[in-house]
Amino acid sequence: MSTPRIVRVASGQGFWGDWLEAPRRQVTGGPVDYLMLDYLAEVTMSILQKQKERDPTLGYARDFLGAVESVLPAITDRGVRVVANAGGVNPQACAAAVRGLATDHGASAGVRIGVVLGDDLLPRLDALLAAGHPLANMETGEPLASVRDRVLSANAYLGSTPIVEALTRGANIVITGRSTDTALTMAPLRHEFGWAADDYDRLAAGIVAGHIIECGAQCSGGNCLYDWRDIPDLGEVGYPIVEVAADGTFVVTKHPHTGGRVSTQSVAEQLVYEMGDPHSYITPDVIADFTTIRLAADGADRVRVHGIKGRPATDSLKVSVAYRAGYKAVGTLVYAWPDAVEKAQAADRVLRERLDRLGLHFDRVLTEFVGAGATHGALAGPPSPDLPEVQLRIGVRGSSRRDVERFTREIAPLVLNGPPSVTGFAGGRPKVEEVVAYWPALIDKRVVQPTVEMQ
Repeated sequence: MSTPRIVRVASGQGFWGDWLEAPRRQVTGGPVDYLMLDYLAEVTMSILQKQKERDPTLGYARDFLGAVESVLPAITDRGVRVVANAGGVNPQACAAAVRGLATDHGASAGVRIGVVLGDDLLPRLDALLAAGHPLANMETGEPLASVRDRVLSANAYLGSTPIVEALTRGANIVITGRSTDTALTMAPLRHEFGWAADDYDRLAAGIVAGHIIECGAQCSGGNCLYDWRDIPDLGEVGYPIVEVAADGTFVVTKHPHTGGRVSTQSVAEQLVYEMGDPHSYITPDVIADFTTIRLAADGADRVRVHGIKGRPATDSLKVSVAYRAGYKAVGTLVYAWPDAVEKAQAADRVLRERLDRLGLHFDRVLTEFVGAGATHGALAGPPSPDLPEVQLRIGVRGSSRRDVERFTREIAPLVLNGPPSVTGFAGGRPKVEEVVAYWPALIDKRVVQPTVEMQ
């Protein structure tokens, strides 16, 4: 009996700023067919939009260039294909930069770039609103028109279909803007196995595979709560790989002789990451029922995943909108034993009294006592009076930059005119930063038409 065909998709980045060594290690550590690189989060899009406003040649995840450079021989000589959402708000500029990199290395003839476009709704926003698409906030119901003048970016989450098209047209590097994280893994599987748009169980399996590896080493021992003390050699952690069969069953693993651990526990922890209703994990391609997932140990650092069920996708796409929402600043002071908690609490009262006396206006003033329950709040219980040190962290947010700026000048005086035994102000006055808020919305799928450019 012949051995079932297996497609191997390796995760090399879980976010913009992930380990720069991971992509190279994934393609040199053993056999892989595809390298998936996930760079984008909701806040990332607004950061990239600001960069593009300053320089029209920017607006993409520039770490991607280093990743491509490190795996170019695998792409041109071994046929490894790369799928990444590194395009951010400027996929064409990202593609141009990759093309320039390949040319500099004499590899341009072996690089075929597919660029997925159509997720960026910012140029169409006014027309969409005028056509009756309110892009109402999914949490509050408020129409987007109420903040339209402050919108920085608006991007629809695309599914796997345009990525499949790019692969079918011969791309060995596919660059997208805002796609779903799971689509980066799903698309190679649809392309290789020819899964149909109504093959819901297999599509759901592709979504689950993508969800498991989308955060990089978080499913192979990193940021893992279960037996974290015993996870070996995180300094050489192996990033995850899914080995997928045509029927949708797959194994989560990592390269041999790498650190970390792939276990049913590490995979289960990743499965519940960012989880809402487990019966309905909604993507543009399919709705996956996470309650049907079955995990089984399959040897050392191998977990078999099977039994996944899916059903038809909805008629909407999620839209991630970022908009300007005022200014913020955060300052810290550290108070030492004895009476560290009491000193920090007293400093907080003094600072708030001074802000009130100045007549400053903020939407919110937030104080945390780090080391005395800031992480767990009331669940931590009353702090011990014998704590050796406590960090007072206080932040303000408001529409007036002037008022926020004035707040930053009121913290340093506490070093000499507040409670005793203070340190930790060596970093200087807090920085005033613009607040970028997140606005989730839905839009009719029919008005978002992705396209693919080959470069």
